[in-house]
This record gives sequence, C-alpha cells and structure tokens, in this order.
Amino acid sequence: MPLNVLIVASETPAQRNARRRSAGTSSDESYAETLARLQGDLRIDTLSCVDDGGATLPDLSRYDGLFFAGSPIQMHEDTPETRAAARFMAGVFQAGVPSFGSCAGLQIAAVAAGGATGLRSSGTEAAFARNITMTEAGRTHPLLQGRPSVWSAPAMHSSVVTALPPGAVLLARNGDTPVEAVEIRQGPGVFWGVQYHPEITLAEIAASLRRQSGDLIDEGLARDDAAIEDHAARLEALNDDPHRRDLAWQLGLDDEVTDAGRRTLELRNFLTMIAARSVAMA
Repeated sequence: MPLNVLIVASETPAQRNARRRSAGTSSDESYAETLARLQGDLRIDTLSCVDDGGATLPDLSRYDGLFFAGSPIQMHEDTPETRAAARFMAGVFQAGVPSFGSCAGLQIAAVAAGGATGLRSSGTEAAFARNITMTEAGRTHPLLQGRPSVWSAPAMHSSVVTALPPGAVLLARNGDTPVEAVEIRQGPGVFWGVQYHPEITLAEIAASLRRQSGDLIDEGLARDDAAIEDHAARLEALNDDPHRRDLAWQLGLDDEVTDAGRRTLELRNFLTMIAARSVAMA
C-alpha cells in the first residue's frame, strides 16, 4: 500500500516566494520533490503550520508520517509564527503520528516538547555541517543506520537547539552544533530530527548562499560577493555532475554529500520505519 505523508511548511508566504525566486521552489515544495524521487508511489499532501496561527490541525490519522520542512523561523523568538508552529507540533505529538524534521523542523519539535533554542555561538553553519559525530545512542539508532561514525551534510542555519526536552535522545553533534540529530518522544508521539538538510540538493545550497550573501560576508565567511558566487558556481557544477572529483576535492566533500542516495539516507530510514509501522498496524 502506498504511504500517505504530510509535509508541513513553516515559511511565511513572503518567505516561500523569496525562496521560489532564488531556488525555484519553496522549502516544502522542494521536500515533496525529494520524497517523490525517493519513493514514487507516495501520496503527498502539504500545509502550513503558521498561516492561520496553527489553529487548523487536520485529521492526522490518515497519514503514516509527517515531514517538517526547513524555514527561517527562529524558535527562540516570541512571534505569532513561533507560537503557531509549537502549538501545531504539540498537536502532532498528541496525535501519535511519527514525524521527521530538518533544521527548523527539528527546532520546532524541540520547543514544542519543552526544549529551547538559541543563536549558534560561532555564527551560521553555512553550506555544510562538518564532522557530524554519532553519540553512542546514535550508533544503534535506525535514523542513522548506514552512516559512518563521522560525516558531512548540507546545512544552513544560525540557530541551534540549546536544551533538549525531557526524555530526548541525542544521536549526533559536532563541535559547534550541540544537537545535529535527535529522537524526541512526547505522549504517544515520536519525532526524528536533524539540524542539517538531507532533503536539499547542492544547487539549493548554492541558491541559499547567494540569497544570504550579505549575512555571510558580514560574518567573515566570505570576503565579497565574488567569493560567494565562485563557491556557489562550484556547487552548481558538482550538482550537475556529481562525479567531478576535482570539485568534490576542492569543496572537501565525499559520497555522503555528492551521492544523492547517501545524502538522503535519513529520509529513507524514516520512510522505512513508517512503512513497517503501517504494515504492523494493518
């Protein structure tokens, strides 16, 4: 039986349109495209958890799993959007439907379950999260099954989870990001999340660098727009030809990033989990 999944957006309409202009799709649309490539028979719905104040929680019993897409939302700020996102996620935990989140999706779940987020101490983790390292718990957790003990992944964020909610299990971290992967359980609900972006392509990372070039220059990560453009162009070229060993070497990347199957591993592991759960509940 095909799986029914829901992709939850937390970008405002203006943010969705800005991303469409730079990357061609909003974050939730990009997520849907990636999931469809991974499993062609998925039935995919999308909605926003911020557009109506998080008041509209659909009948989640018809879904096998939910995916929370990334966005610029800052969960350590008190805004109508952050309150709506946390309220929506609390409803997801209560409904007991398994969920997965990338980047902002992870932070939404952490706050909804009683954790906290804040600005990353060393500034933006831009383009890639390096030296992501499994904890002991991560070595045996199905979310990270198939990963090496240390790896890199696409990333673009300036905030992090600073305090895990009660009962959360830390699965991976790196030197400057205390939570790179986690399992959170609350009530009947279970959430698997990563701070990085297994769902996005190298071309989307390139678009994100261009979109945030001013901030990256201000942080000292690039000297000028020309440096940003050079880096973005290399990423786009590697996206178009993942077998370019010269570009992978220049960018310091290996198959964990350049190979689409490896890059999306956590998504496939979550799909495997909800498929097994669906069969067991049938």
